Amino acid sequence: MLTETGALPLEIQAHLTELYQVEVAPSVISAVADEVMAEVTAWQQRPLERVYPVVIFDALRLKIRDEGVVKNKAVYLALGVDRDGHKDVLGLWIEQTEGASFWLRVMTELKSRGVDDILIALVDGLVGFPEAITTVFPETQVHHCVVHLVRQSLALASWKERKALGAALRAIYRAPTEAAATGALDAVAAGPWGTKYPAIVALWRRHWPYVAPVFAFPPEIRRLLYTTNAIESLHMQLRKIVKTRGHFPTDEAATKLLYLALRNILAKWKRGSHAWKAAMSYLAMLFGTRFTDHV
Repeated sequence: MLTETGALPLEIQAHLTELYQVEVAPSVISAVADEVMAEVTAWQQRPLERVYPVVIFDALRLKIRDEGVVKNKAVYLALGVDRDGHKDVLGLWIEQTEGASFWLRVMTELKSRGVDDILIALVDGLVGFPEAITTVFPETQVHHCVVHLVRQSLALASWKERKALGAALRAIYRAPTEAAATGALDAVAAGPWGTKYPAIVALWRRHWPYVAPVFAFPPEIRRLLYTTNAIESLHMQLRKIVKTRGHFPTDEAATKLLYLALRNILAKWKRGSHAWKAAMSYLAMLFGTRFTDHV
């Protein structure tokens, strides 16, 4: 477990050793810590693109000491995909809990940094989150991540039933049209799954207004919107770096280490994929000048 004194230099030293196999003395790390924070601040305040076709919002959790007590805090990330399909982390925020009111402040910050429009926002289903987004970006389509819904559904069933239940749910989100998807959901509700697990049906119906819009898109775009795999992959890489660290002594210590990790990860990301190139023409047709005027 980390101690308060000297914890940050040791954290960064361990990070550098893990990533680059180099040993750097904690005293040297301490000397540049202020410069790192200045770089973090500049990165967090940098101007952003005017339009992002897709932004994925999600949070991971870290143990951070606060007022003498180690707490589980939410680390918020916004992963934007620009018009060329290039991914970028738009910002990093730490808060006690993941709540819609905090996300409203995040949206306001993105707006102040130059974002005029988000075409599609992909979220995890937090209550109040869609309203937080559309308060600042009223034209944004909000989609709930299907993978999150499936995971929440399977968590309500026994292990031996999850494969069969997953197949039944797959018929919903892989349906060719919204009408077919609604029919598949109705079939689940009327069948043995609905009888045994009415909470699963209730979960899907509650989130349906933010699931149904995906069926208006062709397969090229649906694959991009079905899942938050991109940000979950990012979370996985960050967790590999912090998993052996115990807890962080302060929010600032966590922010610095996560920023250094993000900087290394972002440098390895490639430009837009072939799938994104195929999706661009559809985005132009579906969103018109909101997309094309800024290409």
